[in-house]
Amino acid sequence: MSLLTALRNTPFREKTAWAMAAILTGGAAFYLNLVISASQALGRTSPPFIGFVIAYVVVIVIASVAVMSVLAGTSPREADAPADEREKIIADKAGNWSGYVIAAAAFGSLWHYGVHGDGHMLFHLVFLSLMLGQIAEYVFQIMLYRRDV
Repeated sequence: MSLLTALRNTPFREKTAWAMAAILTGGAAFYLNLVISASQALGRTSPPFIGFVIAYVVVIVIASVAVMSVLAGTSPREADAPADEREKIIADKAGNWSGYVIAAAAFGSLWHYGVHGDGHMLFHLVFLSLMLGQIAEYVFQIMLYRRDV
């Protein structure tokens, strides 16, 4: 089966989950690169700069709008269709499971803060927890679509 045939047979919301998982992973890598570069230049953990957060949000928004516009343009009827019962269940389960990812990562961040006492790192790790939770939500959606839930 060719890639084009596989894409045609993939539900629209699964395609958007793949796209958003990739965009958010790239955005997280972009943010982490900014923080790591600034931390290396300072010789310590970079404090939370609002400019880094704004840059992350701008990258995510621009990439999301561009990619979702292309996806919607290729499947306008599917894009306008409301979610069916299966898609609602998948979204609910994925959202629930991603909450556990956020909680586990946030508690890990607090543990790191308790051991090292680095408040700047706490901010970056909690922000990363939120990023990981959102990426996990889309990954769980993909898994559930693939399992035919």
